[in-house]
Parts: sequence; C-alpha cells; structure tokens
Amino acid sequence: MDDKDKQIINALQDGFPICDAPYRQVAAELGLTEQDLITRLKVLVDNGVLTRFGPLYNAEQMGGALTLAAVKAPKERFDEISEIINRFPEVAHNYARNHELNIWFVIATETPEQIQQTIRTIERQTGLNVYNMPKKKEYFVNLKLEA
Repeated sequence: MDDKDKQIINALQDGFPICDAPYRQVAAELGLTEQDLITRLKVLVDNGVLTRFGPLYNAEQMGGALTLAAVKAPKERFDEISEIINRFPEVAHNYARNHELNIWFVIATETPEQIQQTIRTIERQTGLNVYNMPKKKEYFVNLKLEA
C-alpha cells in the first residue's frame, strides 16, 4: 500500500459521491484517472488490505435490525459450525476469535423480530447456544492513514 492508496482509503471514508460518474469524480479529486482508481481499489480488495468496498447502510433507520452474536464451537466442529453459520443470508460475516466464544458474527435482518428467529434457527442447526450481544450505543471510529 503506497501513499496514494492511503489517500484513496482516507477520501472514501468520508463518503462516496452520488452522481452519474462517482469514480471519475473521486479520481479527479485525487489526481488519478477513473480506471486507475478502480484498479487500485480492486488490488486493495484482492490483496486483503480492504475486506470489502461497498455501501454501509444503517439497518435500523431502514426498519431493519442487526446484532453481534457469538458461539462456543468445539475445536473439532469449528469448520462445520462456521460453514453452517455462513449459509445464512442474514449473516453479514463471521470471524474466529481466540476466546471461549470463538466464532463471532453479525446478523442483519429486515425486521427486529427476525433477529431472534435467525438465532433460534442457528441454534437448532448447530446444537449450540448463540450469545446475542445487541449494541446499546453506537460509536463511529474514523480511521485515517498517514500518507
């Protein structure tokens, strides 16, 4: 990741323009061509520097719900449990933790009621208790990279 990549990441954290040619607009602001910006973003995602590039929606403001959840998966079933959880379209992502609760995941649903339905279904399919950890307060952490 070079200084231009850091500038791209910093610029895009402040928003993405809604216009006919958003990539072209951002690229011009950064002194790049539209294709160079798109290529750099693809490389950042492909190399794992960025895990994703896309919009972030506020589910609650749209009538939906989300929560952080976790399970205590036995080591010998870790991959199996992870695969079961990943099959749910409501699961945005999951990740391993070096903790007693070793699989953490985000559940996003169209309605608040669907959170509990999804949790119960995951519990039935895995045979494990799902620990639901809904947010009490939202914080925004703005990471800026030194370029």
